[in-house]
Amino acid sequence: MIPERKPEIAHRTVIEASKLNLTFQTGDGPVHALKDVDLKVEKGDFVSFIGPSGCGKTTFLRVMADLEQPTSGAILVNGVLPEVARKNRAYGYVFQAAGLYPWRTIGGNIRLPLEIMGYDRAAQAKKVAEVLELVDLAGFEKKYPWQLSGGMQQRASIARALAFEAQILLMDEPFGALDEIVRDHLNEQLLALWARTQKTICFVTHSIPEAVYLSTRIVVMSPRPGRITDVIESTLPRERPLGIRDSPEFLAIAHRVRDGLRAGHAYD
Repeated sequence: MIPERKPEIAHRTVIEASKLNLTFQTGDGPVHALKDVDLKVEKGDFVSFIGPSGCGKTTFLRVMADLEQPTSGAILVNGVLPEVARKNRAYGYVFQAAGLYPWRTIGGNIRLPLEIMGYDRAAQAKKVAEVLELVDLAGFEKKYPWQLSGGMQQRASIARALAFEAQILLMDEPFGALDEIVRDHLNEQLLALWARTQKTICFVTHSIPEAVYLSTRIVVMSPRPGRITDVIESTLPRERPLGIRDSPEFLAIAHRVRDGLRAGHAYD
């Protein structure tokens, strides 16, 4: 049996931030992480956040997930406060490291949130099989994390985030530690997964090619305090072979992202 979920109101705008500010109080004084952030993420968007280290990309993602609380301003997820969205299981979160428990099999890692939520064994088995198929890991359910490559572990982490059918996927630089060949392959797989599932994805990256290749929109952020310096609407088709990265259209978008990053540094 699958536990009952609270009905979600259908909102075209999935995430909406208005004049969002966040300041951390530390022993060395206040750290201004986010300043006057305004942004709307629409249903089905693939939005990448790019900017220099420490610019607040991950902090903004954590605010969406109710892992950090803004100092001022407002943010809504599916039309409700992030705390309510979290309790409604509105999103799955994929961290920089796969974060798989080494004593659990891949299937056991994916089942963990389902166990916590009260899914019965039959429902757990069904969901595990479905999401392993989605991320091309069918047949690896009984393997342990140490038996998988880094890229496969990250795919298992994505499967775990997909297991409870959240419509929003928050991804914090999930491919940053992988080599370029594996990263390219996972970028292709993630685009295919997005096309199949129609999820709304918010994706943090330091890579300009990755941001341009994956996204419907690219949010460029300035150094701390993190501000949005540009929001770039992609004109690329949704079906994107890797070779599109050599096209003039791709290179023009990448150039604008680079210009936005340079403009952000003008605030220093």
